[in-house]
Amino acid sequence: MRVGILGSGLMGAKLGTLFARAGHEVVFSYARSARKLERLAREARGRARAGTPAEAARDADALLLAVHWSRVDQVLRQAGDLAGKVIVSCSLPMNKTDTALVIGRSSSGAEELARKARSARIVAAFGTIPSEVLFSVFAARRKSLHRAFRPAHRPAGLRDRRRSGTRVSLRAIRGVNWQLM
Repeated sequence: MRVGILGSGLMGAKLGTLFARAGHEVVFSYARSARKLERLAREARGRARAGTPAEAARDADALLLAVHWSRVDQVLRQAGDLAGKVIVSCSLPMNKTDTALVIGRSSSGAEELARKARSARIVAAFGTIPSEVLFSVFAARRKSLHRAFRPAHRPAGLRDRRRSGTRVSLRAIRGVNWQLM
């Protein structure tokens, strides 16, 4: 998947790095310096590179909008045509000093963003997840998928199959209530 990162702060840098390390093609964009974007791309490894918001948006299957709310209009203008793009936004509608919501009493940041980028599909995500936990969650998942997730209730048939050493198909675990460890 090609992912454009619009914003190079804590969330944009960490999520973009995780996407690149998971094998996705990532374009980091929108920073105060091109050197920061180049450093992020180098440290992310994989198929990551630095670019402008327009380059990040051009061939992206999805865009991550990770800028301060006061910068949303500017980065959207720089990104250009967003028709048909999926924009995942972790930008919270806070004032410049981050002391109060500027939107949220009768609308939401995602609704306002949908008005600004009418031809794009908007998803709000990561709003309650601090950037500090992202790398550890990814590392735990990479280390062992079956250890990172466990069923809250393991049906008897699933328990028996696991003990016998046979492979368990997705059909066998459908309907199991999964939760993060």
